[in-house]
Amino acid sequence: MAPHIIWPMRFVLPHNPGTRPRWLVRTGLFLYDNIGGRKKLPPTRVLDLRKDPAGKPLKPGYSTAFEYSDCWVNDARLVVLNAMDAQQRGASIRTQTKVVAMERSDGQWSVTMEDQMTGTRETVTASIVVNAAGPWVDAVLAGSMGQNKKNVRLVQGSHIVIKKKFDDERAYFFQNADGRIMFAIPYEQDFTLIGTTDRDYDGDPSDVKISPEETEYLCKGASEYFAEPVTEDDIIWTYSGVRPLYDDGASKAQEATRDYVLKEVGDADDAKLVNIFGGKITTYRKLGESVLGLVEKHIGAKGSPWTGEKSLPGGGFAATGYDREVTKLAAAHPYLEAKHAKRLVRLYGTHAHDVLEGAKSATDLGNDFGATLTAREIDYLMQNEWAVTAQDVLWRRTKLGLHLQDDAAVAAVETYMQKRLAERKAA
Repeated sequence: MAPHIIWPMRFVLPHNPGTRPRWLVRTGLFLYDNIGGRKKLPPTRVLDLRKDPAGKPLKPGYSTAFEYSDCWVNDARLVVLNAMDAQQRGASIRTQTKVVAMERSDGQWSVTMEDQMTGTRETVTASIVVNAAGPWVDAVLAGSMGQNKKNVRLVQGSHIVIKKKFDDERAYFFQNADGRIMFAIPYEQDFTLIGTTDRDYDGDPSDVKISPEETEYLCKGASEYFAEPVTEDDIIWTYSGVRPLYDDGASKAQEATRDYVLKEVGDADDAKLVNIFGGKITTYRKLGESVLGLVEKHIGAKGSPWTGEKSLPGGGFAATGYDREVTKLAAAHPYLEAKHAKRLVRLYGTHAHDVLEGAKSATDLGNDFGATLTAREIDYLMQNEWAVTAQDVLWRRTKLGLHLQDDAAVAAVETYMQKRLAERKAA
């Protein structure tokens, strides 16, 4: 559905004699291969780390590893492509907009929204409201409806990004002595992503950030495997997220269920509320279809399920066709550097041609802000992907913030965008 932002990745699991026994790991991976539905990806194999290149960055004590298949997804792109897809199918997308009040009246919801950039308020009516606020799901219920019951357990997961630790395209899957697992993944060409942690979180999800304890844990865990230790001085960037896990009473954060739970509220003649508790990337489309099934119970069927077959925007090419799409883009725009063409196809897929439409030379792309980011791409993001700030472009759409860390470069992007916004408002 999205071969530009999702692609196969092989994971190397070095066997640590101090954790799970080798036979147990091998059995688990056998079940993973044969029961998990693997069809297109290659199966598990055993590696001799004394001979395989995967052993080069590791400590010499690790001699055996298991290599298995999974997939990687660019999560930021997944979010925006789903919003674009929804808009193309008739949805109204209101970014930078907050629900400030919800009231039931005569079998309808009255929902008041506030534009966080202008302060403008608007009230709409609906027969059904879906509360899909993720880690804020309980806050929505408390703030808009006065319901203070705790439905989700907030679990913080933090990551560190360091300069590239190894040249192999494969990722590493580490087993820690405390029973948790960690990943070390090739990230954005020049970096290695290491994560994640599991700890309960009680604050506002907007304020989440990595703690000193998490930083120490991730550095120490990775250093147990890598020959060259990972230290705090190696860290280029960190990020943290909050998982809204359904509160099933599990004793440990890492033991709480990752399944989603849907709860419908409202009498037969009343306006309905559907709350989504939990969920994860790998089940998000199935979750969406389940929610729409509840909606259709009240408004009637609007069509057959389609999400298992339709591509996300820009993903209309074969799962193995990425290189072919890069070749097409480079042929149509021969002035592009190879890394520029590859990056554009990775982010936009076939829509990379829309980003460059009409450009005959590098000059036609406008200002070059560094790291292959041009004014033409920023304009595309503002016009098609709701970008309004430099942070939107550099982090929430492209991750180019890793490559453009100079304050002056970021300020230049912000200045350009604010100028374009002012021009749009004046027009």
